[in-house]
Amino acid sequence: MTRNSIRTARPRLLAAAMVAALATPGLAFAQTAKERELEARIAQLEAQVQALLTQQQRTEADVQEVRTAQAAQPAAPAVAATPAGARPIQSTTITPQANPGTVFTVGGMVRMDAFATKTTDGDIAKGTPGRDFYVPGAIPVGGEGPDTYMDAHLKFSRLWFDASTTLDSGDKLGARFEMDFFGGSLGNTAATNTYGATLRHAYVTWNNWLAGQTWSNFMDTAALIDAVDFVGPTDGVVFVRQPQLRYSNGPWTVSLESPETTVQPFGGGARVIAGDNSAIPDVIVRHTTKGDWGHFSVAGLARQLKYEPVTGADTTDTGYGLTVSGLVKLGDTTDLRYQLTGGDGIGRYIGLATINQDAIADANGDIDALGGWAGYFGLRQVFSDRVRGNLYYARSQWDNESAWTGLDVTQKVQSLHANLIWTPYPKLDLGVEAIWGERTLESGADGELIRLHTMARYTF
Repeated sequence: MTRNSIRTARPRLLAAAMVAALATPGLAFAQTAKERELEARIAQLEAQVQALLTQQQRTEADVQEVRTAQAAQPAAPAVAATPAGARPIQSTTITPQANPGTVFTVGGMVRMDAFATKTTDGDIAKGTPGRDFYVPGAIPVGGEGPDTYMDAHLKFSRLWFDASTTLDSGDKLGARFEMDFFGGSLGNTAATNTYGATLRHAYVTWNNWLAGQTWSNFMDTAALIDAVDFVGPTDGVVFVRQPQLRYSNGPWTVSLESPETTVQPFGGGARVIAGDNSAIPDVIVRHTTKGDWGHFSVAGLARQLKYEPVTGADTTDTGYGLTVSGLVKLGDTTDLRYQLTGGDGIGRYIGLATINQDAIADANGDIDALGGWAGYFGLRQVFSDRVRGNLYYARSQWDNESAWTGLDVTQKVQSLHANLIWTPYPKLDLGVEAIWGERTLESGADGELIRLHTMARYTF
């Protein structure tokens, strides 16, 4: 029975009782047993009606209380409408084991690189990184003569996962896992072109703390060039990913990072990776100033270099480095990006550790930190909301002791790049970059590379 019907029934019952009383003249106040029974019945009905009204009021109060509580809760994220006849993909969270309120996101990109390369002194060995992107330390010197060849791959396609949670206490937890497909070949370029997945980033965060693998604190990712090549100014850029413990507070960032020493053996030859022999992590401190004009950052590095040429015979030296970098806005559509790095024992941090080493060894196996400097600068111009371009130069130079290293080690590398990137649709980039690179040995011999690099990339 609804509230309106209850309210309507009560007057009708009372009217019926009055009609019954008036129907017998002179007996309006003389009650028979039957009339008393009728009045008792009416009183009972009135009590029931009152009880129903009271219950209805309580129900309405409960409903209002629920509505008030719901209004105080955060709005649920919008859910896209399901097409008629279609069934939802999933009705529950995809992270049932996560903390309540965890936000889980996924993204990545599909990227194809294709390029034609000409080298003056023989070709770069097939299946090596120099055939996948610009690696200055791989430019042939003193080879058989000019050679031209073409390569294409999708190894830099990428997939990442993020999870973030703000606890009731206000503490913020997060995690990231990211991979690409730059791992070892599982097939061949004649047939399947399959490659293994490569771990890029894997770390957890708690408020201002980070633990895991990501870009080194010595690297300023905000000053990187908008390149078509995977790295771009490889000759002079700090470019390292490694395990670390990091703390950030305002403009300051301090990190303890995985130690690793690369050594140029006596007399030349292939480099030696000494292994994690050092008991002291690499220590890096960075300070960054930001403004409407861009940003300026300076970072210092201190590290122990350690080498064990013979079991039980350790030799050590101290490495240090300083880097300054930044981005300066020259207008609404133009900016300048730069980096300059110098020090001793910084070879592993420059150019993906492909140009020179942290230390050189003498005839007894004792090491000495190798000094050098590296840098780049580039101009970025946005021509329209769909077209932008970059012109940049990069270089590094090293203080080899030729009596120890021989004359076939790299003395300097440099490159000049120009590119155009077209974005016909949001998140879709089509780019072309012209590259000239040169590698010079301690002997003075050099080799050159000329490359036309194209790229198609869809980010999601």
